[in-house]
Amino acid sequence: MTRDTDDDITDTSSEVDADGDVDITTTLPTNTECDADTTMNEDSDNLTETETEVTVPPTGRTIPDGGATDAEGADDVTLDPWGSSTVSDYQKLFTEFGIETFDDVLPAVPNPHYLMRRGVIFGHREYSPVAEALRNDDPAAVLSGFMPTGDPHIGHKLVFDEIIWHQQRGADAYALIADLEAHAARGLSWSEIDDHARDYLLSLLALGFDPESGELYRQSGNRELQDFAFELGSQANFSEFEGIYGFDSETNVAYMQSVITQMADILYPQLEEPKPTVIPVGPDQDPHVRFARDLAARMRFFKVTKAYASFELTEPERELIAAVYDEREVYAEDASRPRCAEAATWVMNHLMAPTDDTSNETHDGNADMSVDTLGVVVSDAVVESTIEKLENAGMEPLRPRVRFLDANATDEAFEALITAIDGEKRRYDEHIDAFDLNAADATDLAREVETNHGGYGFVAPSSIYHRFMTGLTGGKMSSSVPASHISLLDEPEKGYEKVKQATTGGRETAQKQRELGGKADECPVYELYAYLLANDDDTLATEVYNECVSGDRLCGSCKEQAAELMQAFLEEHQEKRKEVQSLLEDTDISLTSDRRKIAASDTTDSLDDKEE
Repeated sequence: MTRDTDDDITDTSSEVDADGDVDITTTLPTNTECDADTTMNEDSDNLTETETEVTVPPTGRTIPDGGATDAEGADDVTLDPWGSSTVSDYQKLFTEFGIETFDDVLPAVPNPHYLMRRGVIFGHREYSPVAEALRNDDPAAVLSGFMPTGDPHIGHKLVFDEIIWHQQRGADAYALIADLEAHAARGLSWSEIDDHARDYLLSLLALGFDPESGELYRQSGNRELQDFAFELGSQANFSEFEGIYGFDSETNVAYMQSVITQMADILYPQLEEPKPTVIPVGPDQDPHVRFARDLAARMRFFKVTKAYASFELTEPERELIAAVYDEREVYAEDASRPRCAEAATWVMNHLMAPTDDTSNETHDGNADMSVDTLGVVVSDAVVESTIEKLENAGMEPLRPRVRFLDANATDEAFEALITAIDGEKRRYDEHIDAFDLNAADATDLAREVETNHGGYGFVAPSSIYHRFMTGLTGGKMSSSVPASHISLLDEPEKGYEKVKQATTGGRETAQKQRELGGKADECPVYELYAYLLANDDDTLATEVYNECVSGDRLCGSCKEQAAELMQAFLEEHQEKRKEVQSLLEDTDISLTSDRRKIAASDTTDSLDDKEE
């Protein structure tokens, strides 16, 4: 959950850009991006980037970073919470990891943040319940954290803004300092952590976080969190750490403990009551989110699924049987009471029969036939296993029902659930079938019974993912390469100069720029407008983009405008930091650690030299 910048940077040379300015890099990779040390560790990969063609954004929508979502990239995408923060192919995050595109849920978001509107927030995991809660003024929460390994910079501001936006729309807001992780995974001393933590918190407050309605905490100072992390640890095993994070026999125990602590962080907003909770992070943190969702499910008393008979089904089998049940009028002697054996025979004849009377080819249960006939995609193995289960059930009726599976319920809770279910129901040793409940009502009932009997009733945590910012020098934004990023603590004049020296997506000469247009999609300066400088003004962001790609805007004047806006932002932000110092002092969070000031061992080498 903690965002680490890394040290790699693209090889640099000099090139004169479209306005006669010196451009630092000759080639700007597409989507070579990095984001700050944001806790919930935003994973990244070390992939070769490829350039993409400039695409003019649709009317009213600004594409922020040169990354058309289908940009080409390397063959494999590796998400590593402590690795270098780049993603070369966002499309593969959808296809390989199941992240959903944010555009699908955007219409349901009330008054969306400009980062959402412009596609900077590009993906999510199950954000719909959070959006619905915000629309209806129902309980919801937002949490993210920061590993204090250096100064907060403009990459961190993305997450600051996402937390604050949710808080302003009624969500309970939590922001944490991942000091246990910084100590265990990065080897920082407690005094170093103290210094950096204060700076992160001041910037968060200066940007608008309300400590009265939200909660700030340090992992090391939150005993409730640590106790909960210990409890969560009983649901995790070492093989998962190996598979998810690549831990091995050389990984120290504190490092592993810091991961479980982050899982506890993600679920912490639900300790008092279950509620939709969103974790705003970069995509490199997705392994943490997926692991936390798994652990949340393991902590539940009951699992609610849909069933059609007494036997259990896998999800693909369930999809197939649902489609078969809908066809019962075709094969059942009594359509109001179709039998499993009847369904088995029909599936065998329907999906396994020859597809063409004029050929000798037969259908072997492949996915194409299932799509053509039933509208679902299943494999040969799923068809065969489904037929076997239906045949074994014989004359048992095929009948939809909601199933409550006993996962970790106490005997008292299990009996209470039976009593609470209205209508027709059947009790088995380890589950209950209810015939008059829909899935949504059943889920609510299971959670109510669980929380009334000492369980947590966790709602699976949601997440939203933002694109990484490209470094000003054209490579990754790295805290160890000062010219690549702008710290929120930089002198305003220094911020101005960094923007003026930034590489651009401009052509070699002004004439070519006017003829061919600039490459805004590959321009770190344009990203500054889209991510930060245009703020809520979509008109400005779109104007800069369109003028650039049309050739009407040259790099020198564009950088001058951006530099002036950056200087003004830093002046205002640092003035607000001074104003909120007393506010920070009044919060409950401890600004200094009382832990012994021993140096931690640097563990970064134990995981393939992953960089900060």
